Amino acid sequence: MTKKQKAEKAVQLLKAYYPDAACSLVYDHPYQLMIAARLSAQCTDARVNIVTKTLFRKYPTLQSFANASLAELEEDIKPCGFYHLKAKSIIEACQRLETVYHGVLPDTLDELLTLSGIGRKTANLLMGDVYHKPAVVTDTHFIRITGKLGLTSETAPPKVEADLKQLLLPEESSAFCHRIVQLGRDVCRARKPKCGICPLAEICASKTIDKT
Repeated sequence: MTKKQKAEKAVQLLKAYYPDAACSLVYDHPYQLMIAARLSAQCTDARVNIVTKTLFRKYPTLQSFANASLAELEEDIKPCGFYHLKAKSIIEACQRLETVYHGVLPDTLDELLTLSGIGRKTANLLMGDVYHKPAVVTDTHFIRITGKLGLTSETAPPKVEADLKQLLLPEESSAFCHRIVQLGRDVCRARKPKCGICPLAEICASKTIDKT
């Protein structure tokens, strides 16, 4: 089985296992996903969703984030960790969205990368979830599991992204990333993988026995 065939098989197996997989971050507006994704760095999506439930009520518009007090926003997002850097970049990104993009999240990777605190992983997430464009989101689950499957031997996110773009159909790439993340949380855990119930076991050379 070639890498491309294995990738196609993984897409189909996960589509059957997680038919409704989606981003676990909760948001109503594109800029809110940008903020939630920024907060999720070194923090769980579950905790981010707890914080943003209150945060998005306190700051109900893009403008309110752009005009926020840095010290106050730091306190508001403190439970997510790295709050000094995150608060600063959130305010700067929202200000740029207002002044340069007239409040509309850009729809190209290069433009998204000009926003403070936004790297390739988040930019791809926004491209896929907001604009439904082909995107490969290389989070830690994705890098680890695609490596275990033998779809890439790389570990650097840009290189993993490049490898998988060659293997995945563009229209399947974004949803596949969400499904891989869900698999990493539920089944293919880093410390105790549940290989006995994994839907990808038949195509995974790294599977182990009796770890259900």
